[in-house]
Amino acid sequence: MPLIVNGTDVPLPADARVSLLDHLREALHLTGTKKGCNQGACGACTVLVDGERILSCLALAVQYDGRQVTTIEGLADGGDLHPLQAAFIEHDGFQCGYCTPGQICSAIGMAGEARRGAPSYLSDDLSADVALTRDEVQERMSGNLCRCGAHNGIIDAIRATVAA
Repeated sequence: MPLIVNGTDVPLPADARVSLLDHLREALHLTGTKKGCNQGACGACTVLVDGERILSCLALAVQYDGRQVTTIEGLADGGDLHPLQAAFIEHDGFQCGYCTPGQICSAIGMAGEARRGAPSYLSDDLSADVALTRDEVQERMSGNLCRCGAHNGIIDAIRATVAA
């Protein structure tokens, strides 16, 4: 089975050791997904696989054979930005923009986790509905780092869209 990236079947790499991140960037020329630390510590490489966020630098491309991978390039609908992409612009959720694709993909995955009732470190009641308060969003997005100080705009954009 092929890998399905942004709705298109693409071949898997011939070398089983190629990370999903490197396959996306080097073979498929989808450079929106960024290589940050390449160790799973910064979140710049976050993509969605079947709607769940993963760190593509820690994943082998062959592991996702037949699965749906969505990168930042696959979120827009033709010429229309995804609502979260538009909210990042409206709320100044980026400065240099390097972390932005990973932040956006992570936020979409995080919202799905919250809808499914997945608890976070802040959850007192593991069976309660998740309220995406500012503190809750900050906790759930803590694996995505912004080094240039757009953190408040990022959280505001998330709360105005996917957390609303």
